[in-house]
Amino acid sequence: MFAKDIGIDLGTANVLIYVKGKGIVLNEPSVVAIDKKTKRVLAVGNEAKQMVGRTPGNIVAIRPLKDGVIADFDITEAMLKYFINKLNVRGFLSKPRILICCPTNITSVEQKAIREAAEKSGGKKVYLEEEPKVAAIGAGMDIFQPTGNMVVDIGGGTTDIAVLSMGDIVTSESIKVAGDVFDNDILQYIKKEYKLLIGERTSEDIKIKVGTVFAGSRHEELDIRGRDMITGLPRTITIRSEEIEKALKESISMIVQAAKNVLEKTPPELSADIIDRGVILTGGGALMHGIDLLLAEELKVPIFLSEHPMDCVAIGTGIMLDNIGKASSRL
Repeated sequence: MFAKDIGIDLGTANVLIYVKGKGIVLNEPSVVAIDKKTKRVLAVGNEAKQMVGRTPGNIVAIRPLKDGVIADFDITEAMLKYFINKLNVRGFLSKPRILICCPTNITSVEQKAIREAAEKSGGKKVYLEEEPKVAAIGAGMDIFQPTGNMVVDIGGGTTDIAVLSMGDIVTSESIKVAGDVFDNDILQYIKKEYKLLIGERTSEDIKIKVGTVFAGSRHEELDIRGRDMITGLPRTITIRSEEIEKALKESISMIVQAAKNVLEKTPPELSADIIDRGVILTGGGALMHGIDLLLAEELKVPIFLSEHPMDCVAIGTGIMLDNIGKASSRL
């Protein structure tokens, strides 16, 4: 029994794992619950996410990745080890090869941390690849031709924007504004406007159910509950789409500006290709209501949402595993 090669989308919000020959077999939140006193891992993934904001003092739910990089090495290693053991991909005497994705502008120290965590959690050989490149491949773009392809990958911790040609990145930018920042913007807006404290899960709910980033494109409302900052008692308010558009305006404008910067640095021939072929949106943040309309208006190029935005990076790792000999430029 030989070990199976695996591809990992090590995201700030979610970890997706692709096993060669099987497809995506795991999609769980990047959350680990530990006992502060004993430092023992109590739960990982979905089980740990249920505990966020709802645990007694000695139990903490930690997200070990911040802005696409490892913030807590030991916890990341424990999380990866748990997921890899759960999948049972190890062979009798062999370990799996792992292809893992990282943001475009991370330092060599951060790259080394990701590689070490993967090796310690049971990988034989670890390959690193840049996220927008893998996302583009997973979205079905043929990046190995001499034509320009542009991808905007909005994850939980980072937004990676890149123009690709001949199988590599021509220009790129990575900013630490993505899904988590949107959640925090909503949380802070409600705190400021309504003097109401809400949790991370509630703000994520609001973002999904009523949020939009394009003025006038959504008109929905949602009743939410939280703790009144003045009385300290529970209170219910109604929040509308228009308010969320206002709350997210500043963060979204940073993503738009980063996309403009990438286009400005793109050689003219490739820019012409992008006008013809458009820009592909990938990542969980691409599901944000109205983001395609806003980018189309601001960038003046066609914008397309990939078929499975959340899965693009994981699917891309699967395609690259099939060509692992020529896959990684960052070995």
